[in-house]
Amino acid sequence: MRVFLTGGTGMIGVRLVRRLRQRGDEVVALSRRADAWTRVGQDCRVIVGDPTRAGAWQDDAAGCDAVINLAGLNIFQKRWNDAVKAELLSSRVESTHRVVEALAKSPTRRDGSPKPLVNASAVGYYGPHGDEELTEDSPPGDDTLARVCVEWEAAARGAEASGARVTMIRTGVVLDSEGGALKPLLLPFTMGVGGPVGSGKQYWSWIHHVDEVGIILLALDHSEARGPINATAPTPATSKEFAKAFGAALGRPAFLPTPAFALRLLLGEVSEVIAKGQRVLPKRALELGYQFQYAEAGTALREIFGGR
Repeated sequence: MRVFLTGGTGMIGVRLVRRLRQRGDEVVALSRRADAWTRVGQDCRVIVGDPTRAGAWQDDAAGCDAVINLAGLNIFQKRWNDAVKAELLSSRVESTHRVVEALAKSPTRRDGSPKPLVNASAVGYYGPHGDEELTEDSPPGDDTLARVCVEWEAAARGAEASGARVTMIRTGVVLDSEGGALKPLLLPFTMGVGGPVGSGKQYWSWIHHVDEVGIILLALDHSEARGPINATAPTPATSKEFAKAFGAALGRPAFLPTPAFALRLLLGEVSEVIAKGQRVLPKRALELGYQFQYAEAGTALREIFGGR
């Protein structure tokens, strides 16, 4: 299969390229950087372009058998203000519109089957819900991230009009040593002063990076995969449970609570992603037969951080 990929140099994109190549797929990656091959490997074709702007790259995307769109500003990359929040939205929605335009040129494969568009999204779609169990059938929230996700997914669904098969991967907190939501927490935990955030009772919906890639591939390959798919482990952990498992993986104590206001002073509004709870379940992935390699937070964290 020939797969067109945006966001291929990001934390998940690099791991996804590796998996695609291992199984024999050809990968065409769009990047703003001409030296992107240093991140994705020389056996991946890199096209230089801006995913938020129309360009010749859209013809390359149209010529592929499938498209995976992971483009978007990392929510932890910059401290949020009005300009950054506008960039969070535009980097996702505009890139998705451009991808949908590309697929409209050729929405089916040679055998007549619909081309899949696997589009990134996030569990931020649901907004904070405490300990309420959330599935793909749950309604959207109304905070900043929820509004971004709603527009993001609506843009992706535009490809359905031309006949493409569209899935939206609602990703939780990705456990990865390379970055993501764990990055601001790693230093205090390593120093032995980490612990649960706030009350410790709020749920974190997490996923190991191996299963994140696995669910993306499930959406890519499974003809019945359509609409939203939650990329979260089947056992969300409370902040207190997660902190205990994180500390154990690092061989450090993890009992000092981090006040929510202190986290907000450090990170700004994006701290709400960590401080507020969501208990999201991967109902659709399980229905499609996905088998998680890392279903428990302790096992996942030991695999990533054990022996540090």
